[in-house]
Amino acid sequence: MSGSAVTLFHVLRAMHVAIGSVGLISFWVPMLAAKGGFVHRRGGRVFVFAMLATGTLAVGISAVTLLAPLATHPAQTDAALVRGVFGWMMQYLGILTIDLAWYGWESVRNKREHARNRSWPNLALQALLLAVAVNVAVRGVLLAQPLMMGISTIGFATVATNLYFMARTPTDRQRWQYEHVKGLVGAGISVYTAFFAFGAVHTFPRLALNPLYWSIPLIVGLAIILFQWRKLDRRFRPRSVGA
Repeated sequence: MSGSAVTLFHVLRAMHVAIGSVGLISFWVPMLAAKGGFVHRRGGRVFVFAMLATGTLAVGISAVTLLAPLATHPAQTDAALVRGVFGWMMQYLGILTIDLAWYGWESVRNKREHARNRSWPNLALQALLLAVAVNVAVRGVLLAQPLMMGISTIGFATVATNLYFMARTPTDRQRWQYEHVKGLVGAGISVYTAFFAFGAVHTFPRLALNPLYWSIPLIVGLAIILFQWRKLDRRFRPRSVGA
């Protein structure tokens, strides 16, 4: 059982790294390209599909890790910690990535029909993300692992803000653009966090569970979101005031 689990683990991880690398690169294409243009739309589509696949593979990797923690991570000796960080927390990050990528994509697809944002896949993803965020927070308390407790708050905030947008009818017709930015940049934050942090296990082991190291993509990503929101404010607010 452990032998086949390890083989599956390495196959899934190789696919995860390959597709995730496409996502890491394609993230910057829609970010830097002219908004709404051909390059922006095509690059964004590649990024979304890469994020959905990467998140799904992360969930698969986490499942194998939960079944065979020490066999899949031979350098570790604490099975409970491996299950917590490389199992449950990776599962959470995978679902968080899927949720944000799908939400950001749906925001632009449903820009003229806001009610369609309340589709069952979108709502189900919020419920699933809430469940895994609670799971990571509780297991973080049981393992006395501040990183797990802290990172779960991103899931709670994501679910709350997503549902808030989905439940109400926006008075601002351009609100979907803010949610589009939040969702897709948020997915970028999630995947960069996973690649930086889990990659550090092999290159900088002492930094692997350092909350400050994990916070770097979050800080950069939030700065990008606020910058893009500010650009949208400059574009739309004067028009709204004038109207």
